[in-house]
Amino acid sequence: MTTLQRTGHRYRDTETGKTIDVWFPQSGATLKRGCLAEKVGLIAGDFIDVTIESFDTPPVSTEDAYLRLHLLSERTVQPNAINLDGIFGWLPNVAWTSAGPVLPHNVDTLRDRVAAEFHHLTVASVDRFPRMTDYVVPDGVRVADADRVRLGAHLAAGTTVMHEGFVNFNAGTLGESMVEGRVTPGVTVGKNSDVGAGSSIMGTLSGGGKTKNAIGERSLLGANAGIGISLGDECIVEAGLYVTAGTKVKMPDGSVVAARTLSGRSGLLFRRNSQTGAVEVLATDSSRWGGLNTALHSND
Repeated sequence: MTTLQRTGHRYRDTETGKTIDVWFPQSGATLKRGCLAEKVGLIAGDFIDVTIESFDTPPVSTEDAYLRLHLLSERTVQPNAINLDGIFGWLPNVAWTSAGPVLPHNVDTLRDRVAAEFHHLTVASVDRFPRMTDYVVPDGVRVADADRVRLGAHLAAGTTVMHEGFVNFNAGTLGESMVEGRVTPGVTVGKNSDVGAGSSIMGTLSGGGKTKNAIGERSLLGANAGIGISLGDECIVEAGLYVTAGTKVKMPDGSVVAARTLSGRSGLLFRRNSQTGAVEVLATDSSRWGGLNTALHSND
């Protein structure tokens, strides 16, 4: 990879000098921010040049970690294409407030100092990751609840994330998609696929797993369903069915196999027999559920 360098605007805690966050404008321009937490002296802003020598090596600083998260949300790199090992150790826990980001123990001091500004302080979250849309707003997407998409999420143009949808860092969509369930770290969703309401996909942080699960193109993960395996193209998991790697699945010929042996295969319908309770797999195609509404995913 060619060395990548960007200039970002950094906030640091004035007492400790600890980096709180860095914003890298997608345009590459040198732009600054301002907030009440800076005005009242709890944080200080400055510009910093950050260089990544190789995407294959892990982050070496908080500034480096923030740049990698920006690159994912800007769609410069796809999930799993950049080394994020040890990123939790570089990201401080931050109180993300309406007056700007501060270390959590400074919230009461901030509340007191901004009172003179007639500002009613609210704290959106206390977390290592901020909201994506406070740093990057990708073209051609809709996000109904910004609290549910972390910086480092990768949303392809044509993606709609509804109110109950959630997309974590180093995860996301590769084409027009509907997300109403949870897309966890390491997981990718292919073009024209639907992650149904309340559904879940096991990611690389689930129980310390290393398997990178994915959903292919033109597939449907039904409402309140879940997978611990990958789905290929034109697959369906019926509503309410959770298919883990060890789930015993009855094949059309009557044989029974572990679901992990079907991981990544295309054209499969997973369902639970309502009379016997057995999980079954049948051949199918995307016409069984009709596919995405193309007008809905034109997010201009």
